[in-house]
Amino acid sequence: MVAMTLVLPIDPEANRLLERSPLALLLGMVLDQQVPMEKAFSSPYVLVQRLGHDLDAAELAGYDPEALLALFATPPALHRFPKAMAARVQEVCQVLVDRYDGDAARLWNDATDGPELLRRVAELPGFGKQKAQIFVALLGKRFGVTPQDWRQAAGGYGDPGAYRSVADVTDVDSLRQVREYKQQMKAAAKAKAAGA
Repeated sequence: MVAMTLVLPIDPEANRLLERSPLALLLGMVLDQQVPMEKAFSSPYVLVQRLGHDLDAAELAGYDPEALLALFATPPALHRFPKAMAARVQEVCQVLVDRYDGDAARLWNDATDGPELLRRVAELPGFGKQKAQIFVALLGKRFGVTPQDWRQAAGGYGDPGAYRSVADVTDVDSLRQVREYKQQMKAAAKAKAAGA
């Protein structure tokens, strides 16, 4: 992976882990739901601290579920829903073991084009189309993972100059713009639902 330009207001060591560990980056995306993105993307670093060593997909896939839940639930919890997300992390890691020899980077490095990359990501547990497109955009915009047609596969999240997701965060100002966009989308969805 190339040097990351994603800058979240989290522990600098947590940002460095995301830069050097494809699995940490992927797990940050797994956890990026129903919590602030700063929480989601700093939790892999907290997990590393609790484990006492770097993340390993095979180890996490085979981890005792109750022991992993304890790591997730210990205050401060790694996610708002520690039980569900500990299980989801195990499921994702099992897919990595079964299909990619436990190497998260192979998920994207072996993809021949953007549509294949999107398909691979969307096949992960918990990744619907939108979440998969955001991760494809994150890989392309911040990590230089740019197989042919990756922007099209990422949909609007791949647009240059957009501020729609974590893929567009490079500083405090871009984080603010992404938050504003998300608030606008929520308000529009709420208004649409109210009018239906």
